[in-house]
Amino acid sequence: MNDESISMSREALSKPAVAGLIVGVAAFTAIVASGVGYRLGWWHFTVGLQVSEWATYGAAVALALSVVGLVQTRLGAARRGLVVALLGLLVALPPVVMAVQWEYATRTTPAINDISTDTTDAPVFWDMPNPTDYPGAKTAALQRAAYRDLAPLKLAMPPEQAFAQALAVAKEKGWTIVASVPAEGRLEATVSSLLYGFTDEVIVRVKASDGGAQVDVRSRSRLGRIDRGVNAKRIRAYLASLHERALEPRR
Repeated sequence: MNDESISMSREALSKPAVAGLIVGVAAFTAIVASGVGYRLGWWHFTVGLQVSEWATYGAAVALALSVVGLVQTRLGAARRGLVVALLGLLVALPPVVMAVQWEYATRTTPAINDISTDTTDAPVFWDMPNPTDYPGAKTAALQRAAYRDLAPLKLAMPPEQAFAQALAVAKEKGWTIVASVPAEGRLEATVSSLLYGFTDEVIVRVKASDGGAQVDVRSRSRLGRIDRGVNAKRIRAYLASLHERALEPRR
């Protein structure tokens, strides 16, 4: 092989790198389209989830191809396309990571979708399409086993002030306020997921307790039978923000 042939060989573009980028972009686009199509009413959410599942498989293939491309295009290697391989990796990695997290959450969280800081006397939704009661003892037992840290928040302030703080935190988090009834200490709101716009319902109850206020939160998903820990995570984050806000000096 002469010098010219060797030079051309070294400048050849890595096919796995190119394929990884193309497949990765296609997979990412399909995942976005699955959610957009559901939001626009083009298909049922189950169809969107199936599209997203297969697209995730595609992203895994793209990730593998991009890794091969990185090996082929590393410094001193006989192929061009390092940037292409890196782009393919960046596009394919997020869907694969999200899928792994999704599967891990499915396996490690209980098959429930209604979480409350008070499982004995849970707050009741009154302004939602289906104002049902908390599911009951079985759900409560599963919740307590999985989320032992969830409990009402006690605040050293009058209930009226605590309610105002609770409402402010809900607005800061971007929740859509459905009902705000200070006289009852009841706040109801909805939260939508980013991609599919799935709606979760949240109720905050503020009542007098031991010279101060007690705040209970209940969060549930409208669709599906499991929430993969999303509702518990939301309650934790909300109560942490409310507690932090309550500790701030008055202005």
